[in-house]
Amino acid sequence: MSTAPTYKPLEIEVTDFGPIAKAKLDLRPLTVFVGPSNTGKSYLATLIYALHQVFGGYATYPAMGQMKLDHHLYPRSFPSASSGRVLPRIWSLLNMQDMSDEDSTMLLNWTTTLLSKVNESENTDDIVADIPDAVKALIQPLDIDLNTLCLLLARELARCFGGENTASLVRHGSKSDARVVLKRQLTDPLGPAEPFGFEFKLGRRGDPDGYTLNASTPPASALKIEWADNDPWHRERIRRLQSHINRWNHGELQDRPFVALSLRDELVDIVGATIISPLGRTAHYLPASRTGLMQAHRVVAASSIQQLSLPGSQGDKALPTLSGVLADFLEQLVTFRDLPWKERRDGWLLAAKLEEAILGGEVHQSRSATGYPDFSYRPADRKEMIPLMQASSMVSELAPVVLYLRHVVQPGDVLIIEEPESHLHPGMQAEFTRQLAAVVRKGVRVMLTTHSDYVLEELANLVRMSDLPEEQRADLKGADQALSPDEVGVWLFEPGQQNEGSRVKEIPLDRDSGTFPAGYGAITEALYNTSVEIDSRIIESKNDQ
Repeated sequence: MSTAPTYKPLEIEVTDFGPIAKAKLDLRPLTVFVGPSNTGKSYLATLIYALHQVFGGYATYPAMGQMKLDHHLYPRSFPSASSGRVLPRIWSLLNMQDMSDEDSTMLLNWTTTLLSKVNESENTDDIVADIPDAVKALIQPLDIDLNTLCLLLARELARCFGGENTASLVRHGSKSDARVVLKRQLTDPLGPAEPFGFEFKLGRRGDPDGYTLNASTPPASALKIEWADNDPWHRERIRRLQSHINRWNHGELQDRPFVALSLRDELVDIVGATIISPLGRTAHYLPASRTGLMQAHRVVAASSIQQLSLPGSQGDKALPTLSGVLADFLEQLVTFRDLPWKERRDGWLLAAKLEEAILGGEVHQSRSATGYPDFSYRPADRKEMIPLMQASSMVSELAPVVLYLRHVVQPGDVLIIEEPESHLHPGMQAEFTRQLAAVVRKGVRVMLTTHSDYVLEELANLVRMSDLPEEQRADLKGADQALSPDEVGVWLFEPGQQNEGSRVKEIPLDRDSGTFPAGYGAITEALYNTSVEIDSRIIESKNDQ
């Protein structure tokens, strides 16, 4: 079994969005989008990335009341590189009234007891902390600033898709608004609870700013804390809680009111993360055409990448526009920084294994005299480095994956990769699939968009392998990367008739054929039948001569 953090399902429903007429799915540790071109795979992946940008991240935004959400300042007020937990932070700011000494002491004592329980447990995944009513009264969300959150969602969607507004995201030919619905069932000890959720609507083309947001807040009785033992965000929150308690016990008396408020903010963030998981995680997007981007990033960086992701103009000269997905990727290339060794160890080993199994050499990044990053490749049989632009397209395509695993991605993060099969021989596509499964087993959540039957077939093998006892699969390729069926979700995008849009459905593993049936078999059969027909006609033609 993998070490990926597990969560109760968060259901995502999308209607009339981009090319998509209808989609309903939940996110798994490994989520795969497959189907014909122009059916909305990248659209849905970008939407999910935008949702992570709004609800996820390790940093938190400054006080919402101090920000201006206008066209000119956005997204400077909300930089994607430091995106934070907007929803929990809004809740926290709505509860910024001072606490009494009695409430502060009660909150401290309860948190101390909670941490003792966590520290004594061998596996905090088993701990679901019920919150006493007195504590709930302090951290329960009173309300949600829907106007602010709605505007933030709309701006982030426009940024990620590279448009000036969200009107262009409504499906062409639709007579209705585009809808994005998030739902998560919470357990309420007082009886059945209404699912916590959002319904976000995007206005039609005649109303470019016509977006609305409705939300149902969870009842106080359903508020809980769900720990994930191997989740770095939770580990950091536990550390911060302990730090606040230590400061309370050993600090100056005049600091205690501030410490109590900080402690409450941390608890609000943790409870909020429980509600919106797994969207409450940092996401990284590796777009298609990575080879060209890796080779051209120096040229693009000559302009301000952050400005390129902003619709607008500079004086009388219109600025070119990049989608936020591309801008974030290029910005990451320019600003690569090494993680501390203790945080990157697993990623370093995963990157090294990928280099050994597929690249046959090592990808390096270094700093030039000007501080700009240089990327190079050293084949295993050579001592000298090769500039990445002189390496094979396979190396350039996989170099970002190696770099992200080694320097950026941490357990609990989400890694979105478009077309992982690009520039890879079929054998290497299967090997890359196994390496991605190893990444999932280390706690990174992975999302793929693909056109490759080889990726799906190897993925099916990895899932079917989990049915075998370990001793019976030990000699099979990929035995160490086996994934259980509930860790994998494959979703097929089926095109509709003209102006009808595509529909998305889950493809369960077909146990009889041992595959995820995505329709590739019918294409293979049609090609074979055509070949047989050609043979038959050649024979007839020769007989007629």
